[in-house]
Parts: sequence; C-alpha cells; structure tokens
Amino acid sequence: MPPGTRVYAIGDVHGRLDLLDRLLGRIADDAGLAPARRVVVVFLGDLIDRGADSRAVIERVIGGPPQDGPLAHARYVSLRGNHEDTLLQFLADFSVGPRWFRNGGLEAVRSYVGEVDAHLAHDYPRLQKMLYRALPTHHLRFLSSIPARHEEGDYLFVHAGVRPGIALDRQDPYDLMWIREPFLSAREAMSKMVVHGHTVVAEPELRPNRIGIDTGAYRTGRLTALVLEGGGRRFLST
Repeated sequence: MPPGTRVYAIGDVHGRLDLLDRLLGRIADDAGLAPARRVVVVFLGDLIDRGADSRAVIERVIGGPPQDGPLAHARYVSLRGNHEDTLLQFLADFSVGPRWFRNGGLEAVRSYVGEVDAHLAHDYPRLQKMLYRALPTHHLRFLSSIPARHEEGDYLFVHAGVRPGIALDRQDPYDLMWIREPFLSAREAMSKMVVHGHTVVAEPELRPNRIGIDTGAYRTGRLTALVLEGGGRRFLST
C-alpha cells in the first residue's frame, strides 16, 4: 500500500447485517488504535441473498462511513458480486428466477417485499414486479453503478477472481464476478496481488498470486476482513 493508506477488504456478507455491524465495529476500533491518513473500506461483493437482511445491508453500505469516530473520513468502495449481478438480471428477465432462488435470491426478495406465501414462491413474473416496485430508487442506482474491480497500490480487488493469461486491464467483468477455475488453481504471478471472495474457505487463503477471504458468513457466522498497510497483511473477523 502507498504510505499513509490502510485498506480493510471485507468478504461476502450475504445479508448478515448482524455480522457486518460487528465487523465494522472491530474495524473502527482497529482504525482508532493507530490512525492512518487515508482509510479505504472495500466490500468485495455479494452483500445480498441467503441471509435475512439484504435490504438493510445495502442501506448500511450506501450510507457510507459514520459521521464521527475513527472511520468518519474513510472511503467506502463496493464491488459487484455475482449475486448483485443476478438480482439485476432478474429485474430484466424473470426466467432467471429459478437459478437465483436456488442460491438465496428469495431471501433477498423477502427483505424488500415482506413475507412471500408458498403459492407465490415460484410465481417469478409477479415476484419480479413486486421487487421492482419495492426496491428503493437509490438501491437500484447503487446496484446498477457499482464497479467490478478496484485497485489500491499493488493489489487488485474483485469479487471472484481473474482469468489467468489475460492482462488485468483486459479482464472480462463476467469473470471478475463469476470465475472459479482456472483462477483458483493458477500459480503464475500477476502484475498485482488479487484479493477476492466468492469461494468459501475455512480460513483466509494466502497464495503467491491471490488472497481469498470469503469465510462463509451466512452459514458459519464468520465474516472476515483483510487489513493491508505498507507491506503488511493481517485479518479481522467476527
């Protein structure tokens, strides 16, 4: 990281507002112990689905850093994950519904429209309309505008990974949100260290070319942040 910059990269939240608030509290405590001139909090995508509080998680991130305290002047950067990408696909085409709902999409819909009766759970055209009407304009604007990548110093932050053998500035956004293999097995060095979520690991995974920090918060109760400052790396978790 450049001198004076500290980055906190947060893994997949998946609707767990309780864990996000606890982790942000730990990050604030950490930032208060040794203030940095510039603090950046990067959310690696998949804020939504599976957990019960997708809407509240989005609202918390849109709200930005607190007005006072150690994070008052931090910069929040949110990246698009495959789950945000699928929500946007569903709004455009209800036939995406079965695939999305198999991966926790119904929980996100419920967080916006309220309880969904059993007879409605597979009525994708109606649920599409209900979600579109219930989704606040600023949420739709946020979800539609968040980027798929962010760079700080010698690090590239993405949700899923990159395609080996392709220059980082030529990567397909689809791969940045969705890829697993051949990225996870790749060993070749890249021009930047890639920090990602998307693939659940029991412990943060440090490889010569990537750092994976999705510790499966929605099912394990453990949400992880990678802290980068100078040449150092450490972790905070719930």
